[in-house]
Amino acid sequence: MKKNFLTLIVIGLLAGAAHAGDAVETYTAVLSERDHFNSQGERLTSPAAIIRQDRANFHKFGKRDPGDESDGYFSSVKNREALEYLIERGTMSSAVRRVIVNGTPVVIVSVFHGSSGDYADVTVAE
Repeated sequence: MKKNFLTLIVIGLLAGAAHAGDAVETYTAVLSERDHFNSQGERLTSPAAIIRQDRANFHKFGKRDPGDESDGYFSSVKNREALEYLIERGTMSSAVRRVIVNGTPVVIVSVFHGSSGDYADVTVAE
């Protein structure tokens, strides 16, 4: 029994180490109602797409919400295009996903360079 428990601990530590990385960028953004719609007026249904639209609104269209922070990483079109992939590789709880899709929360987005590639973690500010 102890051996199984220790094995689970080691696996958990290795999984965390594989995902550990150096923070490249962290910013806070208000995901307002307008961030939930793309440029064609279609409702966005994935948290990653909503966050990407927020960064496009901020950098490309100059549509900024009070409380939005600037970031250097997503000022690049290329990096905004990769945002959804980065979020898929990172961590976001199912509760955070629901809040983003169904509400207008303030989120904290952190981008990391990890040993197995770049990723982004998303949390909701309290």
